Amino acid sequence: MGLLIDPPDTPGHGITWSHLASDTSLEELHAFARTLGIPERGFDGDHYDIPAEGAADVVAAGARPVTSRQLLAAISAAGLRARKAERLRPRRPGRRLLPPPLLRAGDLVEVVMPAGPVDEARLRGGIAVLESWGLRVRHQPPAPGEVPWLAGPDQARADAFTRAWLDPEVAALWTGRGGFGSQRIMELLDWRLLTQARPKWLIGFSDITALHQAVASRLGVVTAHACGVAGLGDPVAAEHARRLVTEGIVAHGAIVGRPGQISGSAQGVLVGGNLTMLAAGAGTGLGHSAADSIAVLEDVGERPFRLDRALTQLHRSGWLDGVRGVVCGQFTDCGDPQEIAGLLALRLEPLGVPVMYDAPLGHGPGAVALPLGAMARLDTGPDSDVAGPAQARLGVRALGEGG
Repeated sequence: MGLLIDPPDTPGHGITWSHLASDTSLEELHAFARTLGIPERGFDGDHYDIPAEGAADVVAAGARPVTSRQLLAAISAAGLRARKAERLRPRRPGRRLLPPPLLRAGDLVEVVMPAGPVDEARLRGGIAVLESWGLRVRHQPPAPGEVPWLAGPDQARADAFTRAWLDPEVAALWTGRGGFGSQRIMELLDWRLLTQARPKWLIGFSDITALHQAVASRLGVVTAHACGVAGLGDPVAAEHARRLVTEGIVAHGAIVGRPGQISGSAQGVLVGGNLTMLAAGAGTGLGHSAADSIAVLEDVGERPFRLDRALTQLHRSGWLDGVRGVVCGQFTDCGDPQEIAGLLALRLEPLGVPVMYDAPLGHGPGAVALPLGAMARLDTGPDSDVAGPAQARLGVRALGEGG
C-alpha cells in the first residue's frame, strides 16, 4: 500500500488526530513527512500524529485513506509496528531497561568513535576478532580532529553516532575506545530523533560512560559496559563481551568479589561505569542516577584524592541517593591498593547498603562485560548464601533474545 492515513477520530489535547504510517519502510514515512513539513516531534514509534485539520493535505499529497484497523493490520504485517513495550523511550532511574536483540552471525556492527582516536593496528585487530564471530563490520575513518585527543570534530562524531544509531541495518554500535570526548557531543545528539530507531547495542566503557548514562535516561535501552574494539586483543575480555552480546550471559552467571561490612542482599538494575565520568556528568541533565539500583564504579589513572573528589560529587549531587547496593571494580593505576580500599570503604560503607569490592571489571586484563540496565542481585557476607564468608556475589539475569 505504501503511505496510509486513518480518519481523525483519536482525541488528545483538546483536538482529534489522524495517524500517518507506512507499510513499506520508516525511511519512506520520514521522507514523506519532511516534504510536508511535519515536525519530527510528531513521530510516535511507528506513525506520525496528524491534527484533524491537516489530514486532507496529507491525503492530497499521496497518502491512502484507510480505517484505523486496516492501518494497524498493515504495519503489523510489515513488521513495522512499534509496540509500547518495545519502544525506546525515557526511563526513570531504577527501572529495568529494554534489552536489544542478541547479535547473530551476519549482523552488522558499526565501529563508532565518539571519544578519542584509536591505534590503527589495535583497531584492525579488534575488527578481525568481530569478523571471526561471524559479524559484519563497518568502519568509516573519522575526519582529522581539532585536537589530538579527539577522534574528529565534535559535530562529525555526533553525526556519525546518529547515522549509525538510526540505520536500520546496524545491530550494534561498538566504540573504538574511550579516552575523552563523549561529553562534548551530548548536546549535539537529537535524543528524540534517536528514539525512532529500534533497540540496538551500544558497547564500550570508560569515557563512554557518558553515553551509557544518556542512553539509559533518554532512550531506555540496555547498553554493554565492555571493552572497545581496540581492547578486543585481550582474549578473556573479548570472550566476556562476546558472551554478553551474543548469548546474554555475564561471567558464567556470577561475579565474585570481596564483601563490605554490610551483610545482606540487594536487587536492582545495574547503573554506572567510570567514577570520574559519572561525577563529571552529575547535574548535566543527561545522567541516570543510582536510585533503586545497584551502582557499578571503576576507574583508571586517578590519584586517591581525585577519586575522593569524584565520590564527594556523587554524594553531593544526589546521584547515590536511594542506591540499593554498590559494586566496586578495578581501580587500575590509581595508587596504593590498600589506600584505595580504605577510601572506598570510608565513602561507601556509610550508605548502609551491601558493597562489593575488587570485582573483575574495569580497565584491568580480563575485565567482565556488564549489561547496564539489566536486573542483578548482589549478595554479601556470611549470611547471604555465597560460596564462603569472605566472598560477595553479583548475579546478573541472563538476557533473552530481544529481551
